[in-house]
Amino acid sequence: MASLRAKTAIAGLGITEQGKVYGPSAVGFAVEAIRLALEDAGLKGSDLDGLLVNPGMSWGESGAMASFAVQQAMGLRDLKLTAAMNLGGATAGAMIQQAVLAIDAGLANTVACVFSDAPLKPPKPKDGKGGGGSGSSGAYAFAGGLNAAYGAFGVNALYALLTQRHMHRFGTTHDQLGAIAVAERAWAQGNPQAQFAGTTLTLEQYHASRWVVEPFHLLDCCLVSNGGLAVIVTSAERARSLRQPPVYIHGLGQGHPGGDPLETLMSGAPIAAKTAFAMAGAQLADVTFCELYDCYTFTVLNTLEDYGFCAKGEGGAFVEGGRIGPGGALPVNTGGGQLSSFYMWGMTPIGEAVIQCRGQGGTRQVPRNDLGLVSGNGGVLSTHATLLLSKHPS
Repeated sequence: MASLRAKTAIAGLGITEQGKVYGPSAVGFAVEAIRLALEDAGLKGSDLDGLLVNPGMSWGESGAMASFAVQQAMGLRDLKLTAAMNLGGATAGAMIQQAVLAIDAGLANTVACVFSDAPLKPPKPKDGKGGGGSGSSGAYAFAGGLNAAYGAFGVNALYALLTQRHMHRFGTTHDQLGAIAVAERAWAQGNPQAQFAGTTLTLEQYHASRWVVEPFHLLDCCLVSNGGLAVIVTSAERARSLRQPPVYIHGLGQGHPGGDPLETLMSGAPIAAKTAFAMAGAQLADVTFCELYDCYTFTVLNTLEDYGFCAKGEGGAFVEGGRIGPGGALPVNTGGGQLSSFYMWGMTPIGEAVIQCRGQGGTRQVPRNDLGLVSGNGGVLSTHATLLLSKHPS
């Protein structure tokens, strides 16, 4: 397992304009993100021989052939690896794992991994013509079975049930959930690409935001964003000859627990972390910053517990007192996360981890960027991916 440690690296990062950006299609955002990532790395489209695409919600039925659509739009030829992948918010980490395995096996040399989406539509003009809705908070929209019959439909409601369960069992409070939202908003102030870069947040303002579904306020829920984000994965040796400092992939893993998360309150993080940390030859104490999937404030709290930063049920107390915010002992979601920066599914935490490992975070740069823990979470604690990224080649 340790044989994959630091044999590959992320060599390019491309982030399009994010948020209420109207005009480009999902394919257009994907193409732009990949071109930005290639330029960042000092590469050309002809250098790619692998393409992995995570299609967002707006792709619809065309998402099944998303990688072919992007290949055609970019005029790429003679690819050795291509696929459309979807494990929800865990897809980004899974794509990078697929790229790493292919490069190590000699099946590809330089692989672009990209997510894009365009769910937001321009506001309707006053005459009522044109435009459309603005999308819904959260990664998925679905209903069915007994859950829907009792009014629990849509991902907001299902995560709200988990959160209510956690609050009931462990005494977790709204103030503790709010501490996560406040910390991430503080981090966003140092991120010029964040949708909430110019707006601070107090705990009082968090409590004053409207209810979505109890116990979630609006500010417990992630943003909805149009845009694209891509990374270029290649061998560590090649990455060292390119334009940017390599971000070495020390460890990776997936975890898919099954069962009912309402009973366990467990994600796949323990399974994925066991594989990733063994590969990296690292311990939890070696982690100097975290970029965690944050579809909701609760997801951050629960993920911190599942990785073992604190015991199950102690996540609320752990995030209090500014521990995860700027200047705190454990920097978490240093670009503002998906709550205050932008929502590119699992690519949001990966993109910020790359920036931090390179030392390019500006005023939000963490003081120690030796080892970053990155998580991706899909469904309702259904799928999980872990990455351990570092500036160090060994």
